[in-house]
Amino acid sequence: MRNDFLPATAEEMRAQGWDAPDFVFVTGDAYVDHPSFGCAILTRVLQSKGYRVCVLPQPDWHTAQDFTRFGRPRLGFLVSAGVIDSMVNRYTVAKRPRERDVYSPGGKAGCRPDRATIAYCNRIREAYGGIPIVIGGIEASLRRFAHYDYWENAVRRSILFDSGADILLFGMGENAIVETAALLEREDFREGLPELRGACFLSRQAPEGYELLPSYEEVAADKRAYARAFLRQYAAQDAFCGKPLAQAHADRYLCQNLPAFPLARQELDAVYDLPYCRTWHPMYDAQGGVPALEEVKFSISATRGCFGCCSFCALSFHQGRCVSSRSLRSILKEAERLTHLPDFKGYIHDIGGPTANFRRPACRKQATEGACAGRQCLFPQPCKNLRPDHTELLSILRRARALPGVKKVFIRSGLRYDYILLDKGSPFLQELLEHHVSGHLKVAPEHVDPRVLSLMGKPPMEVYERFARRCREINDRLGRKQYLLPYFISSHPGSDMTAAVALAEYLRDTRQQPEQVQDFYPTPGTLSTCMFYTGLDPRTMEAVYVPNAPHEKAMQRALLQYRRRQNWPLVRQALRVAGREDLIGYGGKCLVPPEGEAPRRKGDAQGWQQRAGRDKQKEKAHGKHEKTAGKHSSPRR
Repeated sequence: MRNDFLPATAEEMRAQGWDAPDFVFVTGDAYVDHPSFGCAILTRVLQSKGYRVCVLPQPDWHTAQDFTRFGRPRLGFLVSAGVIDSMVNRYTVAKRPRERDVYSPGGKAGCRPDRATIAYCNRIREAYGGIPIVIGGIEASLRRFAHYDYWENAVRRSILFDSGADILLFGMGENAIVETAALLEREDFREGLPELRGACFLSRQAPEGYELLPSYEEVAADKRAYARAFLRQYAAQDAFCGKPLAQAHADRYLCQNLPAFPLARQELDAVYDLPYCRTWHPMYDAQGGVPALEEVKFSISATRGCFGCCSFCALSFHQGRCVSSRSLRSILKEAERLTHLPDFKGYIHDIGGPTANFRRPACRKQATEGACAGRQCLFPQPCKNLRPDHTELLSILRRARALPGVKKVFIRSGLRYDYILLDKGSPFLQELLEHHVSGHLKVAPEHVDPRVLSLMGKPPMEVYERFARRCREINDRLGRKQYLLPYFISSHPGSDMTAAVALAEYLRDTRQQPEQVQDFYPTPGTLSTCMFYTGLDPRTMEAVYVPNAPHEKAMQRALLQYRRRQNWPLVRQALRVAGREDLIGYGGKCLVPPEGEAPRRKGDAQGWQQRAGRDKQKEKAHGKHEKTAGKHSSPRR
């Protein structure tokens, strides 16, 4: 096979000598043939098995015409909304349209519809009636059961009902899509659906042996039923010890088969060794390409799965808890390939995955018997069977940074600092800070309040502080000025105003000024979203405080950036709501000055005069810059 793009136009298909493809792969993203994009992986996997596949990227969904571009495919359509859920892609957590879509040519917004999977399937049905349709990707995977939809603030049916598709593939789909293709060769393919791992389908009756969940009607009417149903779904996503599930929707059942097994190392290596072009389709050159590629072009995906089980993350529901990873040989082969790309400057931006320092299952049992039901590997305390080990990752990093043409190898994927601390005596942290960090190391403590951290499934703040001390000690020995860049989430379930103020005080005491703050975004498939909707922790059925009023969320967000002058009114409101007026004033612990007053004595200001002076200088410099920019740019306008 040559490194050619798969046909994306009728002319390209005819140039292959095809009358029609076996499959048309419809995607909400622009066509980028790079292994960081699910469309590229799945189409290349099918191609490697001898199937003819055409790619239909970002079709015009207003009519059915674009969906007939290649004629009627022999076996059917494969549909994905893209790398990100189409609603998350298009709207901010405040439900405002985003101005940019990095997965579209030129970063242009609006190139895909809301609920893209449903919209595309409806147009395919309009064009070709009963032709087989298979849906997958993150949007379909996380919406496979009745689910809470943040944008409608209501429970929606399984996406299989609203899309009218025949099969839904959830999780990582390489093996499942090949098995599905073989099944679709049969006229009676529906009879084989119960045996297809990693698939969901609709049935008039619940198949024998499938565990019955509370119905769509029940979970839509009763939040306690929703929480119970979600916990059963969450616990069943294990290829080794999971169970097939069925959920009634009126007179039909959504049936989920057992999850697909994680790919073995040799299988994963083979996937990443396929002949990707590693760039966007030439049709986008005139628009400047596809911005999302720039983030991953010189990065290497090394692992899948995560046993960290953070409550706000959908990885457990999508990729699963069992970690699989590529071999040293495979990773080095890809790294060497990167050095020959024409615009490679010597820097590999990342060797990672969902959690970069997880390279194997958490314990020996997990690899053959699955993850323990109802228990987590790292929370609330690390399991005694956990095997923390960075030996293989260190070997990969050492070999990669020694490759000819490589100046530096970074790790930009997430790292579990609690797992690093458990690997006592390992030189990993020393080498990480010495060779694989550029000024800042990104880590994610997420919060400081014990109750919020417990609901998040994150370790206590003392663990992060211990990690921070270790980093300072190592940087001091190295003579490096490198800093931790911690990420925090505002307005997570459990975070009342008292907890939000505690986080602001921590930022004050540690002299941190986060430039960006992540508001909790309720997306399908996470424990935290279940808490957000139901007000219950589904693991205990205890009540959880949920900050869902827009003004309260704005106050919590402002507290994390209390140094910004434009946030001061909201911060004062938040402090009064929390009964913490003591933090308004000029004392050493105060967050903001009183309304309409300026600091009076240098000793009282505790930095307010210095901050105000810096702000004034920045504003003055910004105004000067804008005037200069306007002067220089006006002739070109």
